[in-house]
Amino acid sequence: MALLTLDSVSVAYGSQTILKDLKLDVEKGQLLSLLGPSGCGKTTTLRLIAGFMEAQQGTFRFAGEDYTRRPVNKRNFGIVFQSYALFPHLSVFDNVAFGLRMRKLKDSDIKTRVGRILEVVSLGGFEKRFPKELSGGQRQRVAIARALVIEPDLLLFDEPLSNLDANLRSGMRVEIRRIQQELGITTLYVSHDQEECFSISDRVAVMNKGLIEQIDRPETIFKYPATEFVARFIGFHNFVNFAERAESDGVITLRAGDRLFAAVGNPGTNHPSALKGAIRPDDLVVTAGSEAGPARVGSLPGIVKVSTYLGRSYQYVVETALGPFTANQEMEKPFYSGQSVTLQFPPDKLVLVD
Repeated sequence: MALLTLDSVSVAYGSQTILKDLKLDVEKGQLLSLLGPSGCGKTTTLRLIAGFMEAQQGTFRFAGEDYTRRPVNKRNFGIVFQSYALFPHLSVFDNVAFGLRMRKLKDSDIKTRVGRILEVVSLGGFEKRFPKELSGGQRQRVAIARALVIEPDLLLFDEPLSNLDANLRSGMRVEIRRIQQELGITTLYVSHDQEECFSISDRVAVMNKGLIEQIDRPETIFKYPATEFVARFIGFHNFVNFAERAESDGVITLRAGDRLFAAVGNPGTNHPSALKGAIRPDDLVVTAGSEAGPARVGSLPGIVKVSTYLGRSYQYVVETALGPFTANQEMEKPFYSGQSVTLQFPPDKLVLVD
């Protein structure tokens, strides 16, 4: 049984519907990320769970109890905001202790719990410093400590790393995952950054226009997006519209124009009516010249229109009879604009999407 369940939840701002019949389950001890572009409903979902807003329809259940109308102060949830929301006039110790003092704990208990949680977030010895004396990553760890010290039943993160530079983000997501796993706390994490979500999550829910388009393990979503929206969002820039498909022994054969393609059966190709293929630029293979003799399955001739140096590889925009395709390839001697090439679509890299 899931610890947290949203059952057919709908939320609207005035006449604008943000969430519609949303269904979501989160298991105990799991870190689940809500991933999607701005305006997809992920932050609204988090605010609904936190208690900052109410659903017009549907039910929110937590640990078997109905939380749909339960006020914020009756939900033992810890929240880490995008802006840290630290009190500038309070020390690290007092910032972290704030929630415990609101709960009227004894000073001795507060000292013990604050000291313990500061060690967990690697801030032991920083008790007397003030926010202005800390780096961005240290401030974020103070915010995490403040959320954890109350021993919450659920931990909520709202775009917690968006204000940090790239190096700090990379380090902090490792810290967040370490802390979450060390404490075994159920966590809901909101971000628009796929790399961030994929690196720390047990499961990821990709949202679009108030709905969850796909929810699965990060590696499954990365390899086998279920829909065109998910594929585009996570970096599949190349799409092929097929006219026919047939399946035999786990291999799907597809036709586009006068060319045949193949897709090896996998979780991303089990859509019986899907006639759109997706492939990443890194998975296309570019070879020199047009193929000689009969057309091979999965090959497509074209002309290089744009060649761009990316550092470790070159990126090519190749014009074909089926439209332009983008391919990335490591090579010492690049293809030049106007050169004839052939694109190869490996069957295990071509994914069918709805």
